Amino acid sequence: MVDKTSIQEAVKTALSKAPERKFKESVDITVNLRNIDMSQPKNRIDETIHLPNGFDNVKIAVLGKGDIVTQAKEVNVDLIIGPEEIERLGGEPREARKVAGEYRFFLAETAMMPLVGRYLGVRLGPRGRMPMPVPQGMDIRPIVQRLRSSVKIRTKDKKVFHTKVGTSGMEPEQIAENIDAVLHRVESVLESGTMNIHSVYVKTTMGPAVRVI
Repeated sequence: MVDKTSIQEAVKTALSKAPERKFKESVDITVNLRNIDMSQPKNRIDETIHLPNGFDNVKIAVLGKGDIVTQAKEVNVDLIIGPEEIERLGGEPREARKVAGEYRFFLAETAMMPLVGRYLGVRLGPRGRMPMPVPQGMDIRPIVQRLRSSVKIRTKDKKVFHTKVGTSGMEPEQIAENIDAVLHRVESVLESGTMNIHSVYVKTTMGPAVRVI
């Protein structure tokens, strides 16, 4: 795998070539795979990866009532959905699709999972957004904090995936560390490790892509 110094140089180039904006852009990587049959479910990637340097706009939703809602409010979760709201969203496909697309991670009381599956499963499942079940009495606060520094990678039958690894307001070293964490995790779950990685590119939202590998 490429060393951190080379990753950092690629990040610096991508940031320097990006058009100047008045807002923070996302920094993303594109990973192209090779010599692997992605039509086989065993070869697909479904990983939540903790990044050493998180960013501040990972949106999280909590589904439930009672204590889990109290905890969610304490850590300023972006969206709280109660049982009645779950059922209502089931009859509002456009709104449900928007929620599924806007929020990156979902946590739900274990008792709520049948309700979620019935009314929202068709919206959340295909996007890899089905909630993480939370048993009654579990403290979700550390889970939320960890997810705010995480990305989820879920491939289907394509040999390419994209993921956010930072923002243009971060230091190149921080972004490079995040990229290194993603690549090491992906490498560990691929059938032939680094041999299955054909190329990696890094770019800002509006900037040109720069090859890392």
